Amino acid sequence: MKLNLELCYTIKKITFMKSIKRTALAFILLTLFAFNSETIKTINVEKSVVKWTGYKVTGQHEGTISLKTGVLLYEGETLTGGKFVMDMTTINTTDLEGDYKAKLDGHLKSDDFFGVSTHKLALLNFTSIKEMDGKYAVKGDLTIKGITNEIAFEMVVSDDAAKAKLKIDRTKFDVKYGSASFFDNLKDRAIYDQFDLEVNLIF
Repeated sequence: MKLNLELCYTIKKITFMKSIKRTALAFILLTLFAFNSETIKTINVEKSVVKWTGYKVTGQHEGTISLKTGVLLYEGETLTGGKFVMDMTTINTTDLEGDYKAKLDGHLKSDDFFGVSTHKLALLNFTSIKEMDGKYAVKGDLTIKGITNEIAFEMVVSDDAAKAKLKIDRTKFDVKYGSASFFDNLKDRAIYDQFDLEVNLIF
């Protein structure tokens, strides 16, 4: 009888310890889930638009670049990250037609500018995000022609869309063609170092 009681006690103790372990494991998993509730919003690359504008002494040109992939990361309703890939082979001029358009498209894709035969992709990875006044102050690593530099910009996000305007110094990415910062006597053939990207993202 004494042996049976001890055996019964031992079985109850083991069962109780297993129950405690299961409860502890469940608590840990719930805690990890609560602190890693990251939401990924995938960008609709077909509906999203990246518009570029380049400036020269005698005027400007504009066009588009297609996104290959893109995601925004959230913790709850707060933006916490973003990763984007642009397809540089899709550089397209929209303010010209015919031979003039073909000539500028080809020149922008050449080694004078973005060298897309070698550097087909440009990358943007958010590294720091601060929420302020209904918008986000974002810092990120931008890679063009295999060269990475930090950029800063503001982004406005709604339920199913996001907008941002980026000003980029092309010379930091070894795109120096026509730059008065590196070449003398360009006069009215000079192309300004900075160009703009206006980004409209659709989720």
